[in-house]
Formats: sequence, structure tokens, C-alpha cells
Amino acid sequence: MAFSTLKIYFGELNHTALGDFRLAVSDLGLLAVEWADSQPRLDSYLRRFKCAVEPNQAKIKPYAKELGEYLKGKRHEFTFPIDWSTLRPFQQETLKVVYAIPFGEIRTYAEVAAQIDRPHAYRAVGRANATNPMPVVIPCHRVIGKDGKLHGYGGGDGLPTKEWLLKFEGAVIA
Repeated sequence: MAFSTLKIYFGELNHTALGDFRLAVSDLGLLAVEWADSQPRLDSYLRRFKCAVEPNQAKIKPYAKELGEYLKGKRHEFTFPIDWSTLRPFQQETLKVVYAIPFGEIRTYAEVAAQIDRPHAYRAVGRANATNPMPVVIPCHRVIGKDGKLHGYGGGDGLPTKEWLLKFEGAVIA
């Protein structure tokens, strides 16, 4: 998709167990999720598309509803569309694998790398997760180190948020 034809709408999901969120969608689906206190990071990400970004809570509503249900423990997977078109090919390939990790399960960066037929690209898999524009929805929190430990999480309060999400889902971590 040419970015010049992209239309972006944003809105809010507030008062969740993990705080307030800002969501951005295109006509193709979810584009970005960010914690409200990281609004500048979201603004910077959306500026790269060089198109109008307009508030539209009605467009955001189905996405906010499902994310809110997840954070209340009432949903284990999302049914809304994801706009994959704005991601670079490697990141898209990696994050599609991460998106498919079931609720409550974990994978290592090396396992994700092997699943995309790049067994030595576990650091690149880590980078793709670190730049995930849709944390929680694309569950990069479900990816851990080969040593069984939590490594890196850019959302919320960092590693404590990653640990909270994994415990919330009932994942077994070392």
C-alpha cells in the first residue's frame, strides 16, 4: 500500500488493568497500540506514514472493545483485522509467527527464528519484537530468551509489564 493513500484514525482505551492506551487503525485494520504515557512514541511512528491522522473513536471502538475484553480476562484471541502492509518484510514475517502464539504459551526468540526458516536470526527476531507497533495484540510478551528468562519489553513499565501479561495468561515461566 502506498503510504500516501493511507488513512489513519486514532482513539483511546482507558482505565484498563495496564493503564490507558492509544490505538491507531487504517481501513485495513489495526496499525498501532501504545500506552498513553508513550504518546510521543506513537506520534513519531505515525508521522512516518506522511498522511493525515484524525481522531475517530467510532473507528477505534471494535478494536478497543476486544483489547479491553482481553485485559479483563474475557478474550484469549483477537478477531479484528491487522494492517500488516506497513511493516517491513522480515518484521511482518516474524510478527505473524508471534501473533500465532496461543494465549498462555511462550516461545523463545530462537524458536521463532527457526519457525521462519532463519535459525540464526534470533537477534533480528528480538529486534522485530522490540519494534512491534502493536504490543499486547501481537503478543511479543510471549517471546522469551533461550535461557527461559524474560528479555526486553518496551511497553508499559518494561519487564514488569511483560511478566504481568505472562502471569495474567497463566504462562509457565522460569
